[in-house]
Parts: sequence; structure tokens; C-alpha cells
Amino acid sequence: MNVSILITAYKEPGTIGPAMEAFITQLPEDSEIIVVCPDPETTAVVHQYAHRYPYIRHVRDPQKGKPAALNIALHTVRGRLVVLSDGDVQVGENALVTLLAPFQDRRVGAVSGHPVSVNSRQTLLGYWSHLLTDSIHQMRLHRDTKRKFLLCSGYFFAVRRELINRVPEDALAEDAVISHLIAQQGYQIRYSPESLVYVKYPTSYRDWLKQKVRSAGGYAQDYLRSSPYRMRSARLEFLQGAKPALTYPRSLKEFGWSLLLFSARLHLWALVWFNVRVRHLPLGTLWQRVETTK
Repeated sequence: MNVSILITAYKEPGTIGPAMEAFITQLPEDSEIIVVCPDPETTAVVHQYAHRYPYIRHVRDPQKGKPAALNIALHTVRGRLVVLSDGDVQVGENALVTLLAPFQDRRVGAVSGHPVSVNSRQTLLGYWSHLLTDSIHQMRLHRDTKRKFLLCSGYFFAVRRELINRVPEDALAEDAVISHLIAQQGYQIRYSPESLVYVKYPTSYRDWLKQKVRSAGGYAQDYLRSSPYRMRSARLEFLQGAKPALTYPRSLKEFGWSLLLFSARLHLWALVWFNVRVRHLPLGTLWQRVETTK
């Protein structure tokens, strides 16, 4: 089998259907879609699709965290290439073929897609989401051109199956851990800017912190702190992100929102340091469901 699409979901019956349909219309021949989820509502939707499309399978998630769910699903996939995505996002038209194209080069171990915010830029948090996605897009373009190490986006990326045996089950940023594992084996990570994935970002500051603490918190764990590939930290974020944040605004209002983002990021990294490095809170405590992204 050529490709396995691996989608993780939790209590997302309203979005898992469109997420699968976006892949169904562009799935290569002799491939499969696997959905890992624990809740009966989402599972029921997956089973409905599985009756219509025999290449769709459901794998039960024991609800021990996303890395544990990935490990279980990785043992069941049949494809040489595994595409990872989430149940609350939707890939764009032709996104899959462009994501898989770089694998014709055997030196390529993983390819990242291109997240695009669907939030309104006319709100504070919506503006932050556009600033984030556009800045990271430019950074990935630059690093891809220079063939430098880059991080895959957990919303949509693909890897060679033989390069991943297991994801640490307490990893907060499993996409970053996988990226580092690929690079440490001597493989390139490429960026596919045409492989769009549409993402709804948090619309409340509380949810924004929940989401960012668990993702940024991964970089405070030893898996990434000890890696020779450094692409993200509070220090690097300030050095590399200050200029884009100050040049991105189109108006005085947006400039003010950029300044507020500096304070929000300081708040975020302080929470990461305290909760991950000092309190050593477990995955189950740090990984909190974000309702406003559904």
C-alpha cells in the first residue's frame, strides 16, 4: 500500500467528516485512511464513512494522550508513507499530491504542509493567528531553500514509515519530536507551500494559552532541549520573530496588537518554564482540550 492517512481526533463529530472528505477526493490508489479516536460520537461518524469507503478504518484510542494514540495507529498502518493530520482541520485541493512529491528524492524523510488561518484578521486573536502562520510560512520557505532543518506542522505532514518506531508518550510537541528524529537519522525535511491545510485557531485568550503552553512546552522537555537542531525557544523566538511582528501590521491598530503579542508570549514562556521545568506537570494535565478551535 502506498499511503496511509492517519487522523487523530477527540470529540470532533462535526469536523471529522469534512476532514476525511478532503482526503477522499485526492487519495492515491491503493491507500488508506485511519482515524484514531476514543469517543463514540466521532467513532460513529467514522464508521458511517467506513461503510461507504472500505479503505477507511477506525482505531480505538485508549485516551492516554495523542502520542500514545499515534503509537497504536503506527503499528497498524500499511503505507510506506504516513500522512498525519487532525480531525478538526481540512486540507486544500491537491494538497496531498504536492505534499508527497518531494519523496521522490530518497534523501527526504519528511515533508511539512502549509497551515493557513481561517480566523478573521479583524480580531486580536485572529490577527495573531495570521501573523503566526504567515511568519512561519516565510521561515519555512527560507530554510527549505537553504536546505536547513525545519519543523513539520502537526496539522499536516508526511513521513517515511520506517523512520518512526515510537513517539515518546509524554511528548507535548509530537510533531517537533518526530521532526528531530527524522533529522537525527540524516534525512532532509522539506516544505511544500502549495500543500495548504485550513486551521481554525483559538478565539479566546484562555484557549490560546492552553494551546500554546502544550506546544511550546514541548521545547522545554529534554527530548528537544538536548537535540542539536535548535529552531525554537524563548530566546530564538525573540531574535527571529521581533522583526516580522513589527513589520507585519497594516494599521496602527494591528501594530498595537503586535505589541500585545510580545506580552502574551512572555506570559506563555513563563508558564512553560514554571509548569514544565519547575512543576514537571504530566501530559494529561498540560494537554487541555481547546473548544474554540472546533
